[in-house]
Amino acid sequence: MDDFIDKILISQEEIETRVNELAKQISKDYVGKEIRAIGILRGAFIFMSDLIRNISVPLSVDFMSISSYGDDSESGGVIRILKDLDKPIHNKHVLIIEDIVDTGLTLQHLKEVLAIREPASLRVCALLDKKERRIVNNLEAEYTGFVIPDQFVVGYGLDYAEKYRNYPFIFVLKSKYYQGI
Repeated sequence: MDDFIDKILISQEEIETRVNELAKQISKDYVGKEIRAIGILRGAFIFMSDLIRNISVPLSVDFMSISSYGDDSESGGVIRILKDLDKPIHNKHVLIIEDIVDTGLTLQHLKEVLAIREPASLRVCALLDKKERRIVNNLEAEYTGFVIPDQFVVGYGLDYAEKYRNYPFIFVLKSKYYQGI
């Protein structure tokens, strides 16, 4: 095992199984509707790719890029939209696809920004949820892959300083790699 891996938290097989389950549930919930899937870059791109290939209802894709971390391991609290949507979402059934819900501050801000644009519906599908760190009360993703403990995780699209996204599983990064020890 690589030196920077503390432990594998979620295996490739577990991810594949859960992504398929989420896609089936989303497909069932959106029968007769078309989804506008909005991937939040960059962390969600791998999850989104796997998820939408398994959704059986019509959908279109768009992306947003939001910054709240920079190269830090904790959110700085300042949320900036780096890339906005290319197409309007008015009267569209919007599904935000996010890599991780942590404090909830970023997701709350994103939902507020998108709600102003009057979508027909607005739901969230998050691969990971760190409920222990939630600051924003009453904020839940309608679809959640895994609830995880308060540990610093990377892999399967999630990164630290743009590294580790390419691993097909989710792992806990040894603290010396993100705390500069």
